[in-house]
Amino acid sequence: MITEKFKSAILKELKLDEFEIKDETLANSIPGWDSLNHINVILAIEKEFSVKFKSIEVLKCKNVGDLQKLVDLKLNK
Repeated sequence: MITEKFKSAILKELKLDEFEIKDETLANSIPGWDSLNHINVILAIEKEFSVKFKSIEVLKCKNVGDLQKLVDLKLNK
């Protein structure tokens, strides 16, 4: 489940006031989240949650819900 803090970090980085983000939401369906901004969004999430991702971990994420689960996994270590 997408947390408000996670959603807020994404929206802030993409300079969006509001956008509905669900577990099954694909990154490319969120306005502004393109290949150029992808790394910025990932870095913003890492900073917000004080976590670090390996490239392969991010590549395995098929949707935003998978990225949220990855954050949760890192926080629960």
